[in-house]
Amino acid sequence: MIKVNKQRLSHQVYDILKDMIADYRFSPGARINVEQIAKEVGASRTPVWEAVHRLIQEGLLENIPNRGVFMSALTPKVAIELYVVREALEGLAARYAVPKVNERVLKKMAKLIDDQRKMVENEDLVGYSRLDYEFHALVYELSGNRTLLEILGAVKNKMRPIALQVSPILSRLLEDHMEILAAFQERDADKAEAAFRNHNREMIEQIKQNMNPDEWEEVQVENGDGKKSLTA
Repeated sequence: MIKVNKQRLSHQVYDILKDMIADYRFSPGARINVEQIAKEVGASRTPVWEAVHRLIQEGLLENIPNRGVFMSALTPKVAIELYVVREALEGLAARYAVPKVNERVLKKMAKLIDDQRKMVENEDLVGYSRLDYEFHALVYELSGNRTLLEILGAVKNKMRPIALQVSPILSRLLEDHMEILAAFQERDADKAEAAFRNHNREMIEQIKQNMNPDEWEEVQVENGDGKKSLTA
């Protein structure tokens, strides 16, 4: 029984840390004070370290010898790769979801967009991110494809450490969601897939805009004509 309770506590701490990461409690590259977290959650060091090691295995945290535990920070190359993958997967999820949509879901999507609009007006990035996650998750769940749902969940988790200034494009991202809603209202799978793909491409372009000149070489790839260009 004691072993089971310890495992349960470790899972609880893991969930708490995941929520902290989702709420942007830790900036990408920031040091994580494990001792402080143990005090904050009211747990001993063992379950906290077990949770930390699990997050390290998932790529959200990293342990640097002689320095400590840090929030992972994705390179522009990896961030773009993730959005390219998410673009394809979300487009597929939308295509599966459109035939299953009903009025209840449409009302929930519309309510989420209304709430997102308030967050944009207040420049509340954390609040917007939560609603954005819920909006996307609603479509994932509606797709009815459990394998696709699991893969998208894994991709979204890997994207947590992305350091990206999205304030300049929040209004455009909200407009993308409105286009997605319109496509679902029209039961137009082609339009829904295209809207999701465009939504991800907005993020890819924003990553490029935030890149330093020294980072360009890292994300360049060879084209068939021998010229180089950014992945997109």
